[in-house]
Formats: sequence, structure tokens, C-alpha cells
Amino acid sequence: MTETYRAMVCRRLGPPEVLEGAQLARRGLQPGEVRVAIRAAGVNFPDLLQVAGEYQHKPPLPFVPGLEAAGEIVETAADVSGYKPGDAVILRLRGGAYAEEAVVKAATLLRKPEDWSFEEAAAFPVGAVTAWTALVYRGRLQPGETLLVLGAGGGTGLAAVSLGASLGARVIAVASSAEKRAIAQSAGAGLSLDPAQPDWWQDVRADVVFDPVGGALFETAFRALAPGGRWLVVGFAGGAAPSPPANRLLLREAELIGVRAGEQGRRDPAAGAEQEKALREWLISSPSIGGPSVGSQGRPRLGAVYQLDQAGAALRRMAERQAIGKIVLRVG
Repeated sequence: MTETYRAMVCRRLGPPEVLEGAQLARRGLQPGEVRVAIRAAGVNFPDLLQVAGEYQHKPPLPFVPGLEAAGEIVETAADVSGYKPGDAVILRLRGGAYAEEAVVKAATLLRKPEDWSFEEAAAFPVGAVTAWTALVYRGRLQPGETLLVLGAGGGTGLAAVSLGASLGARVIAVASSAEKRAIAQSAGAGLSLDPAQPDWWQDVRADVVFDPVGGALFETAFRALAPGGRWLVVGFAGGAAPSPPANRLLLREAELIGVRAGEQGRRDPAAGAEQEKALREWLISSPSIGGPSVGSQGRPRLGAVYQLDQAGAALRRMAERQAIGKIVLRVG
């Protein structure tokens, strides 16, 4: 085993192109830790914001971006049980996925489904955690309710479409291209709408709105919220945080609910335990979470695969909103 490994490092904040390859020193394992050779890493909108210095969690420079990955265990600390070298696993990180390896606590790992590729597995955690926290824990989505998913063609939106359908909701997807709308329907949406069409919202009365977009779409889509509805503020991929119309919230007796999926478990251990259980059930295709077949609902849908050294180009594609499905980096 060599003393260094390759990673994509952010040494200064800016556009995606600031990322550069570097050799980093390998460190020893602490009790409870494992070393994982990363085979694939998911690319997410928070990575883009973090590199630009615009995300709420700001790691000190230099740092390695990346919140999720999949790979094989190559070393375990002496006290680790339940995992061994060669096991294929999924990693959830606060950073460091854009690299050839990561050292993590064994307790945070998920086992990769045997019939999933490493690329699919790396695309799973962020979308799944966000969808579950938003729809189940914060949004209280019930069977038979109508769920409107904005930005439904991206990785997080597709996870929300899939989970909403498996929970028995009527899912309506909003996405900006025919290809994005088609993939949303294949993930479980019963109807897909083009936000460029005038008055697309008129026949929609959504009990729950999953909104990772914000921006100008918020103002139009808010008209589709049903009386007593719940609007889930997940992110601002549209480029700006909207100003909620308080008078409309009052008149509709609606709820505006913030969702910080990554922080939920850290703030609330009970919620974290529920989240953990839900993810593991989703991965083994539990009927209550993942639907009758992970192959048809719940399985990540890949939009593009880049090599590790192309991380800047992958983030650029996300910045320009060209991603359909999940973007993944292939490592090694």
C-alpha cells in the first residue's frame, strides 16, 4: 500500500474549474474505522456551492469535496466487526468523496446491493436521505395525497418522485425538458409538466411540494399549493432564495417547512435512527420504503459518468443545469 492517494482538491474558492488533482498523505486508522478504496463518487449541488464558498458548511481550505461514494473496504481497525476487506459498501461523508480512498467510521457504512454498480450505489445516499427527511419526517406525506416535485429530472428530485410514489402519493413532476419529464415518469410520476407552458399549475392542487429549485419557479408553483398544504424548502438550484408570500401562506393556512437533511440526524438522534432504518430498508427493497422492486423504484438513475480528474467538468455540467439523473465520478 502506497503512502499517498489521489484526490481532487479545492485550494481556493471559485468556479468548478478551481479543482485540481493532488497526492494526499494516507493516515492510519483509529478505533472503529475502516479504509475504503473508492470506486465511484456522487456529484451533488452542495458540492458546487461548497467549492464556490456559498454553502452553509464551509470547510477550511484546502478541502476535498464530495458527500457520497461507494467502494471496497481494504483495511479495518482491530476492533471493527461485521466488515472485512473486500466488502462493497456505500459511504456518507461531510466531504472527501472526490478521492481514491476515504477513512470512515464503520458504523456509518451501508452495504452495497449486489446487483447495483458502484456508480449506482454512489448516487444513492444524498438523494435518499434528502427525500426521506423531506417527505416522511418533515412533510408528513400520506397515501393518497398529491405530491408536486419541482426539479424532478435531477438526482434529488428523482429520489423524491420514487419515494413519494412508493409511499402511495399521487406524484406530479415538474421538469424543464421532455427527457427530464420522461425519466421522472419512469421513476414513478403519474403526470409530468413543463414549467415553460403558461398556466401549467392551474389544474394542480398539491398537498405537499418538494422544492429543491427556488428561484423564479417558486412564485408560479406556489399557486399550485392546496389549502393546508406543506411547502418543503429543500434548496435553491434555481439560483436565488425566493421571498415567501406571507399573505398567501395565511390565506391558505399553509406551512413553509425548511429541510436540512444532513443536519437532521445530528441534531435529533431519534430522527437519525429513523433515517438510518429507512435507508437500510430502502436498500433491501422493503415494500414500505423502496417499493416492490428496487429495480423499478428507488434505484438511482445515472445521467452522466465522468472520471475523477474531470470533477470540474462534472460540476460545470451541474452548474449549467444540464444534468438528467445523477452525475457520478468513476474512480480508478
